[in-house]
Amino acid sequence: MSWAGQWWDSEVVHGHKGPLLLAFVAFVVTFLTTRSITRLIRAGRGPFHNVKADGVHLHHSTPGVILLVTGGFLAVGADGRSVGNYLAAVLVGVGASLVLDEFAMILHLQDVYWTQEGQLSVNIVTLTAACIGLAASGVSPLGVSDLDDTARAVRGGVLLLLALHLVLVAITALKGKYPTALLGIFLGPLTWAAAVRMARPTSPWARWFYSPDKIDRARRRATDFDRRWAPVRTHWDDLIGGSPSVPAAEGAPPNEHPVAGSSTR
Repeated sequence: MSWAGQWWDSEVVHGHKGPLLLAFVAFVVTFLTTRSITRLIRAGRGPFHNVKADGVHLHHSTPGVILLVTGGFLAVGADGRSVGNYLAAVLVGVGASLVLDEFAMILHLQDVYWTQEGQLSVNIVTLTAACIGLAASGVSPLGVSDLDDTARAVRGGVLLLLALHLVLVAITALKGKYPTALLGIFLGPLTWAAAVRMARPTSPWARWFYSPDKIDRARRRATDFDRRWAPVRTHWDDLIGGSPSVPAAEGAPPNEHPVAGSSTR
């Protein structure tokens, strides 16, 4: 049996990860489809247009919430690996994607979909997809999934390492490296390296433990890091989510929210 066949048999079939894999595919496909439609609406191309109900513009996070809640309750009530589990997986994947695509709007309580602040939604969706993909592919910190077949002494040692790993994840988060901490749950070495490096200057760790001189060092390091990697991140955000609009203060006309079911900005 090939490597792919072994992975499918052990992780998806016997690992009962079929619904999770289906939710992952639904999540990614829905996000790519949604962003394609919104960009077409923004450009005034294609048959798509904003949707109104009783004069109110509907955001696509609205049906997303309905699908997400429905899928969640269906998953709770489903029996084992029934059809209901797979249907719930699709609903959760689609609903979560629609909601997180407008995460920045929910956070700011205003329409920032095509602004620089709205790029946060792309970051959240990308990070979520990465974590779900790692979980669906069977990646787990320190190989915990294999503990049942190990000796008691080995299992105890691995559990101690897992506890240490979780402490390092918490330290990484306290240092203001939240995406790294989340991905590090699955990729241990990523968190281990981040936990021993300097914290972000505005993080709780810096406020609690750093002297003014060390905060200045952290600020300079963060500035150098952002200067190096911010263009790469911006290019990725623009490629996936579309370039943000020029602020109205700079003379740009307002754009319509490019989603079937969104409001005019």
